[in-house]
Amino acid sequence: MTCNIQRATVFDIEQLVPLFDGYRQFYGASSDLALARRFLSDRMSQNQSVVLLAREANGDALGFVQLFPSFSSVRAAPIYVLNDLFVVPEARRRGVGTLLLQAAADKARASGAIRLKLSTAITNVAAQRLYEAMKWTREEDFHVYNLSL
Repeated sequence: MTCNIQRATVFDIEQLVPLFDGYRQFYGASSDLALARRFLSDRMSQNQSVVLLAREANGDALGFVQLFPSFSSVRAAPIYVLNDLFVVPEARRRGVGTLLLQAAADKARASGAIRLKLSTAITNVAAQRLYEAMKWTREEDFHVYNLSL
């Protein structure tokens, strides 16, 4: 599939809101367009994330990936956390996710990052197949813990 992937700006928020809302719903959250708009606006205006937006030639939004900057203390180097990847249902299995992941890796490399990291639901087998096909490796040496605050 041919699509254009560019870094999103605050001017792209209205195209991103339904995508981000769809992403949140995929993971069980209730639809909340105002929350999606506020969250994306805050992250982008405060330069706290990088959002790459995929569009068809006609400008229709197909999907996005959101990266959050972080660091590896052991390697003393920057990394990115690929926190969100979403492709609209009608564009799935057409290569959009692959292109977004490639664009994310290109962006991270260009900024000097040494690694991208992500996590996905155990039940999200389609995403796992995509990651593994693109040479992502599953972490076997660490358990991930969360503390709700």
